[in-house]
This record gives sequence, structure tokens and C-alpha cells, in this order.
Amino acid sequence: MAVRDYNPWRRFLALPNNSRTKTIVMAFLVSAFSAALVSGATVVLRPIQSANRAAEEQARIEALVQGIPGMSELLVQAGGTLSTVVVDLGSGRAADGVTPDTLNAALADAGNWTALDPGADLAGLGQRPDYAQVFLLRNEAERVSLVLLPLSGQGYGGRIDAILALQADTNTIAGIAITAHSETPGLGGRIDEASWQASFPGTQLRDAGGEMRFRAARGNASGMHEVDGITGATITTRGVTQMVRFWMGPDGYGPLLDAIRRGEF
Repeated sequence: MAVRDYNPWRRFLALPNNSRTKTIVMAFLVSAFSAALVSGATVVLRPIQSANRAAEEQARIEALVQGIPGMSELLVQAGGTLSTVVVDLGSGRAADGVTPDTLNAALADAGNWTALDPGADLAGLGQRPDYAQVFLLRNEAERVSLVLLPLSGQGYGGRIDAILALQADTNTIAGIAITAHSETPGLGGRIDEASWQASFPGTQLRDAGGEMRFRAARGNASGMHEVDGITGATITTRGVTQMVRFWMGPDGYGPLLDAIRRGEF
């Protein structure tokens, strides 16, 4: 008389290979084992994946800035770690749910633009985006040492786009790069010349009382709040003045600059 095997595992293995029960149980066991392996690998590899994503993001940011004339040299001189953030211009804080990758999609929605009162629309834009991508350079103490801000406004021939770099005090200009314009060659078009842009570093936006004083002069700059004007391009230089004044004011980056001064970034 055969001895009954009370070991359930051995009894299970003794079932015929074409047994439905054995097939279902083995499929379940293989799936469970595979899931455990995948979960374990995910846990082990997560720090590596995060580091790789951070490195890719850093490379993408640096590539963006390298394409801005004059900015790469400025960053090398300043040193530090470059990062980017999408800012809610109304609050001056990091945007909730909008990232550099989703910014264009967000701005395709007309609801994410704010109409400007004509009296406040110094840059002649008509409307202002609710979100903007800005770049922050941090020193070894992780404090903001340089802020790169995209600007836009109206010149003589059409829209002017630029990047303005501010020092940590958010009042001293570190540099400017004109990234696009339609100004007259040899006149207003000189705004993209390095010799003209060289008058910006060290210029103060506001006086000691906090009043906006920045302007492009009619000729050579004569004070700490002025940059050189361009002879024969009055409308262009006035457009640059108004563009900077608007974006550094309350309807532009004013709330962000206040937050940086408070140490919130």
C-alpha cells in the first residue's frame, strides 16, 4: 500500500504537466517572482535614475544658456550651479503644475495670459504671460548669485527679445543679451552689438529710495542708472528703456525679485 505524501509542495509537483491547476499556479508563481525582481530593481536603481535625470536636466539648461550670446562667459566668471524654474509672475513664486517641459503648452492657453492696462503697458505688449522660465545661478552656499530673466518689448521695427542678468542684489545689472529684433541695420540694429551691450554691467535699476531710474541715455551714459544710447535710434533705445522698466516692475518680475531678496529662492 502506497504511503500518502502529506507535503503539499511535493504533491503539487507530482501533478501532470497538463494539469490546469498546476499550470495556473506555476503561472502565478512566475509572475509574482518577476514582479518582485522588477520592484527590487526599481528600488535599487531609483537613486541612479534620479541622478541621471538631474544630470540630463542640468545639461539641457546649460545648453539653453550657452546659446544666449554673452551669457555663457558671464556664467563662467560668476561660477556656481545653474538651475531653472517656471515662475508665476503674479505671485513671484514657483508655478504650481507648470514645468519647463509643459510651459509652451500652458502658454498656448489664452487663459494663461493677462491683459495689460494701457497706462501700465510700458513695453507695448498688450498682454503678458502668466508664467515665465527664469534661470538662477547659485553659489557654493546655495544662495542665488545671478538671475537671468527673459524680456520682450517693442522697438522701432517690431518686437525686441532679450535676456537680462542681475546680480544677487537684484538691482545691479550684470549683463544683457539681445536674442531677437527687427531694428534697422546700422541704427537700432546696433543693440545686438557687444560694444553697446558693454555699457550695461554695473548699471543700477533703482536709486536708494527704490525708485526705478534705469534708462538708455540720448548719448553716452552719464550716471549709474544709465546705459549708452544709440545715435539716430531714439525709438529703439526708448523701447529698451521701457522694456527693462516694465519687466523689472510690479507687472513683470517685481514679485519674483522681492521673493529672491527675502531669500525664498
